[in-house]
Amino acid sequence: MTDGTVTLAAWGPDDLPLLERANTPEMTAHLGGPETPAQLEERQQRYLRLAAAGEAAMYRIELDGEPVGGIGYWQVEHEDTPAWETGWNVFPEWQGRGVAREALRLIVREVAARGDRDLLVAYPGVDNPPSNALCRAAGFAHRGSGTEPWRGSELTFNIWVLDMSPLDLDGHAPDLDERFDEGVLDEKVWWPYYLAHWSSREAAAARYSIAPDALELRIDADTLPWSPEFDGGNRVSHLQTGQFSGPLGGSIGQHRFRDGLVVREAQPERRLHLPRFGVIEVRMAAVRHPDAMVALWPIGFEDRPEDCGEICIAEIFGSEIDDDGGWVGVGVKPQRDPRLRLDFEKVRVEGDLTAMHDYAVQWSPDEVRFFIDHRWVKTVPQTIDYPMQLMLDIYEFPRADGTRDTAALPHLLRVERVRTFPQV
Repeated sequence: MTDGTVTLAAWGPDDLPLLERANTPEMTAHLGGPETPAQLEERQQRYLRLAAAGEAAMYRIELDGEPVGGIGYWQVEHEDTPAWETGWNVFPEWQGRGVAREALRLIVREVAARGDRDLLVAYPGVDNPPSNALCRAAGFAHRGSGTEPWRGSELTFNIWVLDMSPLDLDGHAPDLDERFDEGVLDEKVWWPYYLAHWSSREAAAARYSIAPDALELRIDADTLPWSPEFDGGNRVSHLQTGQFSGPLGGSIGQHRFRDGLVVREAQPERRLHLPRFGVIEVRMAAVRHPDAMVALWPIGFEDRPEDCGEICIAEIFGSEIDDDGGWVGVGVKPQRDPRLRLDFEKVRVEGDLTAMHDYAVQWSPDEVRFFIDHRWVKTVPQTIDYPMQLMLDIYEFPRADGTRDTAALPHLLRVERVRTFPQV
């Protein structure tokens, strides 16, 4: 984690000293060595000229308001495709503190918001492990290497590409297209109990209705906590597309969300709809209330204990919705899968999140790409190679003083459709 707040400030006419500060043998070791004063002056003017023309955006990296390096992006062609190229530096005394990682995250968010070019590329030297590791962690895909003349010598570099193209499902047929328009829940697809092995089917049963144009998952005034023993006062209404757990009294079961869990009611095994790669998409409306949260998060079926990772397609807290938009959590959570690492963030979305929006992932053997309203928002370069079941939820979290806002009930998660597409 970064110790402090990283922000970007537009590169200005007075920032030549930052270029001079970065022009040391140590800072340019992977770039062929320092530039001359005349070359630095030309670089300064180029930054300003390209920014004024809209062909680049260059920034000071600031940590709690103090300049600690530079970053930017500029127009290039990558394999005959228009792209933005990015590069960065952080002064030695601030390296190793996550500053470059956060600055690159901000650049990625900015380029994605522009939406004018679908590729962001970077070309760090092959002998620059930190920068290459940063590209990999940020979701860039390695696309080989190259060599070209550079500062009187040759530079051998890696080619990293971040694909920000939108989700395109034209011409692809879903293997699940649930519109909730038959008046009843299809229990060949949905198991209407939330992790009932840690509680009971009675306590974990979903409350729902099938409206003409949507499923409504509901938390009512008389909805009780689903598992007071293990999850306190949390209330939930939930559907899932699989069920696996071990025998009564054991510790084997899906989504071991804390230590000390014990199977309190044996459950039948259900393998209803368990995607393995492809596209998973939900169209739903969030709930704007500080006690509520809605989510779609596939989890491993977990018939093998390590196959328990989570893909968080959308996790939206009512407390993080405002008049102009809100924050949507996306990413991968390892849970207890030792092969995975946490790669999760909250993405700002403008507009009314209590209206219908599309949230999706494109899941391949090598990575998971996340989309909101078909626009790319994040790539996680990790392998999750096992069947996963869908988990569709609305939660009500307990307040510290034990009260509930009963006047706001019922909380309703409205879902227009859930679709999955096989890998193409």
